[in-house]
Amino acid sequence: MEIIGIICEYNPFHNGHLYHIEQIKKLYPDSIIILVLNGYFLERGEISILTKEDKVKLALDNQINLVVELPVLFGTQSADIFANKAMEILNYLKVSKLVFGSESNDIERLTEIAQKQMDDSYQKKVKVLLKEGINYPTALARSLNINFDFNNPNDLLAISYIKAILKNNYPITPISIKRTNSYHDLNSNDKIISASNIRHKLTKKEDITNYVPSNSLKAIQHINYELLYKLIKSKILTTPHLEQFLTVDEGIENRLYKAASICQNLEEFILYVKTKRYTYNKIQRMIIHILLGITKNDNDKTIDYLHILGFDSLGKNYLNSIKKDMEIPISINKKSALYKFEIQASLVYDLIQNTNTIDFEKNNQPIIK
Repeated sequence: MEIIGIICEYNPFHNGHLYHIEQIKKLYPDSIIILVLNGYFLERGEISILTKEDKVKLALDNQINLVVELPVLFGTQSADIFANKAMEILNYLKVSKLVFGSESNDIERLTEIAQKQMDDSYQKKVKVLLKEGINYPTALARSLNINFDFNNPNDLLAISYIKAILKNNYPITPISIKRTNSYHDLNSNDKIISASNIRHKLTKKEDITNYVPSNSLKAIQHINYELLYKLIKSKILTTPHLEQFLTVDEGIENRLYKAASICQNLEEFILYVKTKRYTYNKIQRMIIHILLGITKNDNDKTIDYLHILGFDSLGKNYLNSIKKDMEIPISINKKSALYKFEIQASLVYDLIQNTNTIDFEKNNQPIIK
C-alpha cells in the first residue's frame, strides 16, 4: 500500500483539488492519502476564506484519510520554509510519495533546478541580483542561467519540495500531476480554475457555483478587509520596534509607519510599501507576522508535536500502526510556541471573520469521519 502525502491550503477547496485527489486514486487505488493542511493565514500572506475546521471536513468528505496541521509559524513563510516544514511532517508520518500539481509536469527538470539551487554560489548570485532591484523570478532565472518559467507558483513550490527531500535525504518520491489551469488566469470560466481566479470572481460578486463543490461554497467566509486594516494600522502605529518582527528587514519599518499614517485601506497600504525587492506577497506575509506577533526570535522554533486535525477509519488505523515508531508526539503541547501562535491566529481570524474558530482550537478534538 502506498502512503501518499499532499500539501494544500484549500483557499477555497475547489474542482481542481477534487481532480488532484481523483488522479492520485487513479495512480494509486489502494493508497492512504495524508494531507498537510495550512490553516487561517497562508503562504502568500493571504487570509483563508475557509476555516480550518471546514477545510478538514471537506478533505475527509473527499477521500483524504488523515489530516495534519501545518503550524501557522511556518505556513506563513516563504516557499522554501513552508515546503521544508511540510515535508518534515510528512516524513514523520512515513509517506512514500509526495504528489503535487505542476505547470511544467517535468520532474527531471524540477529536480535539476532543485539541485542547482542547493549550491551556495547560487544563493549568493540571487542575493546580489535582488540588491540590484531585480524581481525574484528573474533573479532565479539569471542565477541558474536556465530557460525556465519561474513565474509559475506550483512549479516553484515543487522545486522547494524536492529541495527539502534532497537536503534531508527523505525516502519520499516526488510525483507531479499536470496542472490544468494557470494561477495567473483570472478570466477563465472552465470547470477547473485556479483558487486565485475563484477569489477574484468573489470580489466581483460573480457566481462561482460551477467551480467549487456545493459544501465548499456554503462554507466560504467573507473577509472584513476594513476591520483587518484597522487592526494592522493600530498594531503598527502602537509598536515602537517593528524591526523585531519576522521579515521586517532593511529599514522597511519606516515605510510601514509612513503607510499606516497616510493610507486609507489595505490595498493602498501594500502598494505604498511595495518595492521591486519587497513584493506584494512578501508584504502580505510581513503584515501577518506583525499582526500575529511573530518575531525574528521565533524563527528558530522547531516542530515539537504533530496536531492531528482529522481522520477516517483508514487514517486512524494507519496512525495507530505507526504510532509506536513515531519520533514526535501526536498530542498538542500547550506550552509550545506553535500552539501559542495557533491560538493567536484563531483569535485574530475570529475578529475579522465573525467566526468562532477558537472553540475548535481549544477543544483539540480531531474530526472523525
